[in-house]
Amino acid sequence: MQLRVLAFVLAGGKGTRLYPLTKERAKPAVPFGGKYRIIDFVLSNLVNSGIYSIYVLTQFRSQSLLQHLRDGWQFSGVLSSYFIIPVPAQMRTPGETWYQGTADAVYQNLNLIEQSAPDVVAIFGADHIYRMNIREMIEFHQHKGAEATVAAIPVPKKMAVEFGVIETGADERIVAFHEKKAQAPTMPGDPDRVYASMGNYIFSTRALLRELERDAEDENSTHDFGRDILPAMVQRAPVYAYNFETNRIPGEPPGKPAYWRDVGTIEAYYEANMDLRAVEPALNLYNRQWPLRTASYATPPAKFVFDEEGRRGQAIDSIVSGGSILSGGLVRNSVIGRGVRVHSGAVVEDSIIFDNCDIGRRARIRRAILDKNVRVPPDTRIGYDLEEDRRRYHVTESGIVVVEGARSPVELTTLVL
Repeated sequence: MQLRVLAFVLAGGKGTRLYPLTKERAKPAVPFGGKYRIIDFVLSNLVNSGIYSIYVLTQFRSQSLLQHLRDGWQFSGVLSSYFIIPVPAQMRTPGETWYQGTADAVYQNLNLIEQSAPDVVAIFGADHIYRMNIREMIEFHQHKGAEATVAAIPVPKKMAVEFGVIETGADERIVAFHEKKAQAPTMPGDPDRVYASMGNYIFSTRALLRELERDAEDENSTHDFGRDILPAMVQRAPVYAYNFETNRIPGEPPGKPAYWRDVGTIEAYYEANMDLRAVEPALNLYNRQWPLRTASYATPPAKFVFDEEGRRGQAIDSIVSGGSILSGGLVRNSVIGRGVRVHSGAVVEDSIIFDNCDIGRRARIRRAILDKNVRVPPDTRIGYDLEEDRRRYHVTESGIVVVEGARSPVELTTLVL
């Protein structure tokens, strides 16, 4: 069977709970794992699944995201069906508004669906960390004869208050949705877990167009797939839940648990980065059959210099990205971005350091996140006195210190007159 597939990536979220990391960028553009951006996960999943016709719907603080898409996600243009195109709010509705919800974002771009005439439309969020073979979800959708399919991940029932929960029958057909309810129904045959919606959907095109038109006419709707369209749709159409645990990634060993993280808070974002430091991390960045793609920059390899007592460049249980130099400094249990300098006697522990930061001599940093281009003066201590840190930086309830960065300079061409 051949299917024409069109994908929409919803990348317009503010990410207010990730502030100040989202002060200058949209949530999907937030760096992750040293060299990536959060949006790289969904785009890699689509491309690795053989889906190459992709529109990225942008809105808030999109400049950083647009630059990343330009640098890392441009096809050659030889094949017209291979494209990743950013689409800002088109204001095609009568009120000429910004996107009012996830469904409205797609509704405002109905022309993109109508002119391409796909068989199915994949609508995926851009703010989660996970690997997924989307081809298998589409196969499930077709096998069930579904008009819509929702990706669902089993989670302990005590976490029902944190997610939109999906109630299904034994055949995985969705009966109802329950928004963050402690007593939400559990999975059929599994009294200890519930299905949490991952915010990823497959729609048959005709059904999607019908439901979007109907929702647009409802003045009481919030124009959201999870709150409005899907709960109404289950009453009149076959809508199914796809169990994410059944998804298999090429190159991963059989039985490896599925990995998915909602990085909507500083704490969740921090822990997901820290997951990468494990000897055998739950999220495998080294699977060549399912690569995590991103922008490629002309950065040299990382370098570790000096080997004297008290002045030894070394990293332990850490990720260190290209262009970084540990010049007599120690990095332990941390994730280091590109072009970072750690000078003699400096110690970085349990931290995330974004690109182009400079850690001065004898500085000590613990359990912190440093945004891009931060300059840490010699002998500075961050993460050791939270009361003092609160006067200068953002400190979360759990004690993670977030240091705001500076804008990267933009090189311009010079005109010689």
